[in-house]
Amino acid sequence: MTDASGHRPTLLSLEGSNAQAVTIRAKALVFADPVSRGLLRYLERVAPSEAPVLIIGETGTGKELLARHIHQLSGRNGPFVAVNCGAISENLAESELFGHESGAFTGATGRREGWFEAANGGTLFLDEIGDLPLSLQVKLLRVLQEREVVRIGSRKPIPVDIRLVAATNIDLGEAVRAGRFRLDLYYRLNIAQLTLPPLRERRGDILPLAQHFLNHYRERLGLPPQVFGHAALRALESYSWPGNIRELENVVHFALLVASDHEIGPEHLKLTSEAARPLPVAGARSTATPRERVQDALQELFDEGGDNLFDEYEKLIVDEAFRYSNYNQVRAAALLGLSRNVLRTLLRKHGYLSERGRSNVGGVRATGALS
Repeated sequence: MTDASGHRPTLLSLEGSNAQAVTIRAKALVFADPVSRGLLRYLERVAPSEAPVLIIGETGTGKELLARHIHQLSGRNGPFVAVNCGAISENLAESELFGHESGAFTGATGRREGWFEAANGGTLFLDEIGDLPLSLQVKLLRVLQEREVVRIGSRKPIPVDIRLVAATNIDLGEAVRAGRFRLDLYYRLNIAQLTLPPLRERRGDILPLAQHFLNHYRERLGLPPQVFGHAALRALESYSWPGNIRELENVVHFALLVASDHEIGPEHLKLTSEAARPLPVAGARSTATPRERVQDALQELFDEGGDNLFDEYEKLIVDEAFRYSNYNQVRAAALLGLSRNVLRTLLRKHGYLSERGRSNVGGVRATGALS
């Protein structure tokens, strides 16, 4: 499958990966959209270094997948260990991260290594780093500076060699100003920053991702070949995806469960959050760009079908540009990025000029019409 520019999208999958400490939710990320391709190029430049990486993005955008790809490209031979800081009990967080000795506290019946030691020689991914308590932020900073940990109940430092990748869905700068995150730790983490845009801002990734999830769940469910209908593809591409890749995965999975034939239609897509959207107010300015509004209109016209579509819309573009330029050929040609000769050919084709080059615009002299 290729995108509109003819590129085959790069797809990274977490299928079969040895995930540790957290459960994988969004299982794939593609790099088909130009924004995503630029992000991938930047990621490939920073991955081989030892610098900490901070990934910023909304929930469900695929931050852990980026972290895994950084690990794969880093050349490190150790394991990839993923820890969700928001899911660790504050009372046990220090033990989880740095380990403990037998008898260090009630319930510590044996020696245990922490996640830093488990990731030795590899990459430690700290997801939702903004949820880490302030008391642990101090100790984390010391570990990063000294490159050694001390287990609870021990005085012996243990050297660790880890590449740290952290991720957050909050504004850490705002958290620093609010006193919830240490400034010195922020500086230590924010050496190489990757901002992963939400799915609604990289629409070129939507359909390749949807196709990936369609193939994946069809095989898992043992279903015959199924495809997205044109209306379903339009619905997928125009939806805002507040839940990002995770929501897209769930929508495609559900569609396969309820579709009764080989084609998935819009009625099979559970786009529930659309119902919460306020209806557009008459006369209100759309937030979509002019190019996006034209694209949406073209999709509707394509759905309606018809003969000679290209000639019809070519005539519409020429007509509007010529009118906008007050029937001045030079200005209209510049507006469309064409040479004057090409524009004259189009004007003649669509009835604005006679074969002798005279203007056929009723009541208006088309300036620049004659050589």
